[in-house]
Amino acid sequence: MTFEELNLNKPLLNALADLGYTTPTTIQQKVFSVMMSGKDVCGIAQTGTGKTFAYLLPTLRQIEFSKDRLPQLLVLVPTRELVVQVVEEVKKLSAYMTLEVVGVYGGGNIKVQMAELKNGADIVIATPGRLLDLALNGSLKTKAIKKLVIDEVDEMLNLGFRTQLRNILDLIPQKRQNLLFSATITEEVENLMKTYFNNPVRIEAAPVGTPLENIEQQAYFVPNFYTKVNLLDLLFDQNEDMNKVLIFVATKKLADQLYAQLELGYLNKIGVIHSNKEQNHRFNSVKQFHEGTYRILIATDIIARGLDVAEVSHVINFDIPEIPENYIHRIGRTGRADKRGIAISFITEKEHDFLEEIEGLMNYQIPKLPLPDNLKISEILTPDEEPKIFMKSIDVKLPKRDSVGAAFHEKLDKNKKVNVRRNHAQEKMQKYGRPIKRSGKK
Repeated sequence: MTFEELNLNKPLLNALADLGYTTPTTIQQKVFSVMMSGKDVCGIAQTGTGKTFAYLLPTLRQIEFSKDRLPQLLVLVPTRELVVQVVEEVKKLSAYMTLEVVGVYGGGNIKVQMAELKNGADIVIATPGRLLDLALNGSLKTKAIKKLVIDEVDEMLNLGFRTQLRNILDLIPQKRQNLLFSATITEEVENLMKTYFNNPVRIEAAPVGTPLENIEQQAYFVPNFYTKVNLLDLLFDQNEDMNKVLIFVATKKLADQLYAQLELGYLNKIGVIHSNKEQNHRFNSVKQFHEGTYRILIATDIIARGLDVAEVSHVINFDIPEIPENYIHRIGRTGRADKRGIAISFITEKEHDFLEEIEGLMNYQIPKLPLPDNLKISEILTPDEEPKIFMKSIDVKLPKRDSVGAAFHEKLDKNKKVNVRRNHAQEKMQKYGRPIKRSGKK
């Protein structure tokens, strides 16, 4: 099937032709007719399968021109990076249409966002917290919203947006079409749909945990942090095709540590992003990586959902994620648009259990490669890797109250003295053998 065979209008077909897209992906093809019918949808698809276009194409097809310029489509996403990217996708698809799209997110200037909404918006792309702020202060008018899209809903809940999400669902018109997209459907997501959705049609592009066919997976067993750094250097030196590499780490602290180790060797060719980095730094780093200025980008899992960069040659799991589904999201950043990709994982001894869970989810054994002969194995450990010494604490058992004696004790001899009136004459007699008398004054 081609896009020409879908019920798309001329402006959308022209935009797709300009972008070089001719064939819809599986999720785009399956979702289109159901969404056009007005039914609620629950779309389950892995990262990199074209979810964004899957909900934008039918919603843009049905959007109506309005002089009031009140939002008709509301798209909720978990991160500010994803807001920016979805706004860009809308602009690409609406190149031949007359509509306004506004993106709002925390960390941006709320007064600027309020002014943009006041000027009119047909489509609003937002993170839940900022959207609720704008709705409650009256800047966002919700009465004309006909369609709601919640993208990456599982990650939204992981980031703690439960309350905001429920408040938004209560705030917007009850008569609307709900469209939910996620890579995993948890019990909490199921409960959300039961409460707020109207018999959603479940559409699955690929079973959860299925490894993407165009991604080659590899793994190395590596003892510690500094050996992992040495292995990275070795791989970069030996493989010129590692020209756009996304490295995932477990924590913000580890991201900064790794960046400090690699920065000098790849000067002006490496970036790092995590939630503690300021907004402009994050946007600029993604832009530099997207344009190819940066060869390497270090990121944490929270950023993984909001990162859509074309032609990532390799994904490296510097640490194995504890949540198996996060592994699927990570490696899904490469091997996109029918191109081959490579995912490499570094695994320490304490991460073996995580690896087994990932392989169990995928029902696939990741090939393990031997460490290169010329790899320098470091014996230096980071403070976090050093074994922790726990001192045994001895609990002193106090006697039971019944066995405790009276609350006093016998005085020491030196404290038994009592005050008596002294007989000085007698004392003198004992000392000198005779009474000593004072002579009278002359």
